[in-house]
Amino acid sequence: MKILKFGAVWCSDCIIMKPRFEEIEKEFPWLQTEYFDVDEHGDLVKKYKLEDFPAFLFLDKNGNEFKRFYGEVGKKELVKFIEENKDR
Repeated sequence: MKILKFGAVWCSDCIIMKPRFEEIEKEFPWLQTEYFDVDEHGDLVKKYKLEDFPAFLFLDKNGNEFKRFYGEVGKKELVKFIEENKDR
């Protein structure tokens, strides 16, 4: 599983989510993540048709998106989702 994370320095929910994801990444060292600043990667924002920020796109082993979350998401919810889908 890989997670594409999209955010911006001016986005309050993005600022909240950054340390939350840092904790999750420490708990799941196998988890692949990439962060993209929306102001610097407008091409990807258009490609993925992102509607809000922060945005978290979950990709399977083949690089296909199977889930996305927008906004502030609770750590428990994210951890549960990651554990349930870790083999995708």
